[in-house]
Amino acid sequence: MEHIIKRRKSRNITLGSVGIGGNAPISVQTMTNTKTEDIEATIEQINDVAALGCDIIRVAVPSIEAVSALKSIKEAINIPLIADIHFNSELAIGAIESGADGIRINPGNFPEKQLNNLIDAAKSNGKVIRIGVNTGSIKPKIRKRYGNVEGLVVSAIDYVTLMEARNFNNIKISVKSSNVLETVLAYKSIADKISYPLHLGVTEAGSLYDGIIKSAIGIGSLLLDGIGDTIRVSLTAPPKEEVRAGISILKALGLRTSGVEIISCPTCGRTEIDIEMLVKTIEEMLKGVDYHIKVAVMGCIVNGPGEARQADYGIAGEKGFGVIFKKGKIIKKVDQANLLNEFKNVLIDNNILTKR
Repeated sequence: MEHIIKRRKSRNITLGSVGIGGNAPISVQTMTNTKTEDIEATIEQINDVAALGCDIIRVAVPSIEAVSALKSIKEAINIPLIADIHFNSELAIGAIESGADGIRINPGNFPEKQLNNLIDAAKSNGKVIRIGVNTGSIKPKIRKRYGNVEGLVVSAIDYVTLMEARNFNNIKISVKSSNVLETVLAYKSIADKISYPLHLGVTEAGSLYDGIIKSAIGIGSLLLDGIGDTIRVSLTAPPKEEVRAGISILKALGLRTSGVEIISCPTCGRTEIDIEMLVKTIEEMLKGVDYHIKVAVMGCIVNGPGEARQADYGIAGEKGFGVIFKKGKIIKKVDQANLLNEFKNVLIDNNILTKR
């Protein structure tokens, strides 16, 4: 029996060309680490992550110079652009006027008295506002009364209430902590209280290795419960690594099926082939394939074709030779030295490497 995740019913909004919430696919976001004023470098980084499958990009807007750069950036990219704003409604309004599709604000550092002007600008221009709360910026009086978890929820809902009072509903919400359990509990709490789409993430998750693990646990557990409409894996690493990790999380849960999925064994004492090299080479070989295909790279033929029978195509190695299989059935046995070339030929013969 096929198991399907039943997603939480959330309101659908549109950010540029991307739908969020409702029945829209779960989207992957990242944030540039370039200076936004460096237009060329920012555009290059955005287009690089877009080519990897990033759906939405966010840029820091700390100055009027960054605001001025947004128009040129927006004209040169093909994915929705979010301006990340702290403290200053004038920068947020300027970002909207420069073409940003959405604005992210943090209730902990965006004064309520400036909110009305931002709402008016967003409403008149059809833009989205993300209410993005982090534990590190919960207002002291809220933290003292509610603690971190409910403090995140209360902070977000307070701003939702203010926006709804002005008939603004083009909203998405995040309630992030660097603590995985706090993050999960906060999202589960707010998911029961509002219908707006939720942007998932474990904030300040850490280095590439630890950050991916924390994010996979936090984001993944929420997605398994049907909670979440868009995600960012926050890493102390290049934005492309955040995108790869986000896409991998969605693929692991069957929530994203485009692109190549590699199945590879963890290796053991039976391994007679350089699995790491083969995986890297095949990943590079299949880069750019944008439809779903599952490819297996296995270290021996004892378990190879059988354990990877769900793969569309695969290889398994033994000492001196290897096998190529399709849907678990061996279709060719070759010398190990020719395994990669023969595998590539099989993919070409089956039109896998021409559908780009």
